[in-house]
Amino acid sequence: MTKIRQNKKTTIYDLAELAGVSASAVSAVLNGNWQKRRISAQLAEKIIRIAQEQNYAVNKQASLLRSNKSKIIGMLVPKYDNRYFGSIVEHFEEMARERGLFPIITCTRRDPVLELEAARTMISHQVDWLISTGATNPDKITEVCHASGVATLNLDLPGTLASSIISDNFSGAKALTQRILLNRMNKKASLESLIFIGGRERDHNTRERIRGFIDAHRELGITVPEQHILTCGYAAEKAEKALYNFVNIQKIEQCGLFVNSTISLEGVMSGLLKMSLIGTRQPVMGCFDWDPFVALLGNDIEMVKQDVPTMLDHIFRLIDEENNKLQLIEVSPIAVCKTQ
Repeated sequence: MTKIRQNKKTTIYDLAELAGVSASAVSAVLNGNWQKRRISAQLAEKIIRIAQEQNYAVNKQASLLRSNKSKIIGMLVPKYDNRYFGSIVEHFEEMARERGLFPIITCTRRDPVLELEAARTMISHQVDWLISTGATNPDKITEVCHASGVATLNLDLPGTLASSIISDNFSGAKALTQRILLNRMNKKASLESLIFIGGRERDHNTRERIRGFIDAHRELGITVPEQHILTCGYAAEKAEKALYNFVNIQKIEQCGLFVNSTISLEGVMSGLLKMSLIGTRQPVMGCFDWDPFVALLGNDIEMVKQDVPTMLDHIFRLIDEENNKLQLIEVSPIAVCKTQ
C-alpha cells in the first residue's frame, strides 16, 4: 500500500480515503466506539491496520479512549472433551467471577479459522481480555486483538507477541520417561527405547515433550530411533491407527509407551485391546496428562498432572496487575503416584 506523503501529518481524512470509508467511521474506530456505530470487526481491523501502516498513533489512542471497561473476559479453548481443558474452563470461570468479571468461553476445535472468527466475535462483545488456550496460531489472535485495543494472554501453548503461561513440558516429560523406564527395568531387561505416541510435531508442547523424552533415554545410553516417535495428532482414532500401523507388535509389548495425552490414551487402549496386548501382555506405559479413572486400567500406568490452578493464578495475577510485559511462565506439572 502507498503511504501518505510523510512531509505532512496524516489525518483521519487521509485514512478514510485509503480505507474507502467516511472520516466519521475512522474516528469511531480510533475512539473505540465502532461497535456502537455497527461497524464490523473486519472493517475496524482494516482501518486500524491502515493507520498503523501510515504511522498514525492508533494503538495508544485506541487503548486510552476505550475508557469504559466492559468487565467481560473471553477464553478460547480447543476442546471440551478431556479433564485438562475442562479443569481450565472451570477454574477460569470461578476466578473470573470472583473478580466481578463475566466470562465468555467458546470451543474452537483446533481450527485456525474458527479461532480468528471467535476472537473477532469476542472483540465485538467488547471483552477487556482474551485468553487463547491451546491455540494453533496465538500470535495471529494477538495481532487481531491488539489492533482493537484488547489485551491478550496465551495459555497452554505459547506465542511470541503476548505473555504465555504453559506447563514445563520438557522437565515433566523427562521425569515421566524416567519413571516409565524404571518400571520397565523392574519388569524386564531391555535396551530398547520407549515408543512416543500422540501430539503434533509442529506444536511447542509436543516438541518439548519429545526433547525431554529423548534426553531421559540419552542419560541411560539409549538411542531413540525416528520410527519410535509417532506424532499422529491427539485424536483417539489417530493414535489407535498409528499404534496399529507400527511394524512390530511384539516390539510394542517389549518397549513400552509414552502417551502424549489422555485423548490419545483412549485410542492406545482401544488398539492394545484389538492386538490382545492386555493383562500381563500390556506394555509398560505412562501418560502426559491425568485422569483418575486411568488407575482402574491396571498395570501401573504412570501419569503427570498439569497444574491448572497455578497456571490460572499466573493468568489472573497478570490481569489484576495489568501487566503487559512480555514473558514466558512455565509451571511444573505434578507427578501422580500410581496409587492416586
